[in-house]
Amino acid sequence: MKIDHLGIAVKNLDESLKFYHKILGLHLKGIEEVKEQKVRVAFLPIGDSKFELLEPTDSESPIAKHIEKRGQGIQHIALRVKDIEAEIERLKKAGVQFIGDKPTPGAGGAKIIFIHPKSTNGVLLELCERPE
Repeated sequence: MKIDHLGIAVKNLDESLKFYHKILGLHLKGIEEVKEQKVRVAFLPIGDSKFELLEPTDSESPIAKHIEKRGQGIQHIALRVKDIEAEIERLKKAGVQFIGDKPTPGAGGAKIIFIHPKSTNGVLLELCERPE
């Protein structure tokens, strides 16, 4: 495993990009809408990982609810895995609780699933398998 990205919840993607892209000078790799997750996502590579800015596209999306409860900021840490199904099975056997039953499509062609914060002492972790 390695850190794939840090998911950062933002109210306004364009406003946030003024800081991350224009002021910090991070390269904007692209913007994508993930309808299933109800977000617009901007990718900004940093080292071997990336910042993933997440703007809700629906007031009922998980990101909108996160911002409402906790404000803008880090929403999750994503760990890249080679075989997400095998990793889910391994973790379930260890008693890890997931949000959802199976991987779903994520940004950039990834398959993702979230580990429930109850299993991680309060941290929302995402498992992420990307096409090679």
